[in-house]
Amino acid sequence: MNMHLLNQARQLSVEEQLEMVEALWDNIVERNAVPPVTDAQKVELDRRLAEHDANPDDVVSWSEVKALAIARIKR
Repeated sequence: MNMHLLNQARQLSVEEQLEMVEALWDNIVERNAVPPVTDAQKVELDRRLAEHDANPDDVVSWSEVKALAIARIKR
């Protein structure tokens, strides 16, 4: 990582930093850049798939998840 560039970014206001992050993220999306999955992520994905295969009916609907998330935000 370019520490000089990072230190310059740290001197920006929070608003400017957020604008920079958004611009960087948009650039990553435009390039269709996808970071590689790490070994730890692969292990976790395999664990979750195995758990789902063992208990396919142990799920929560999207509407339930959404309602719970909205309820938490409103607290």
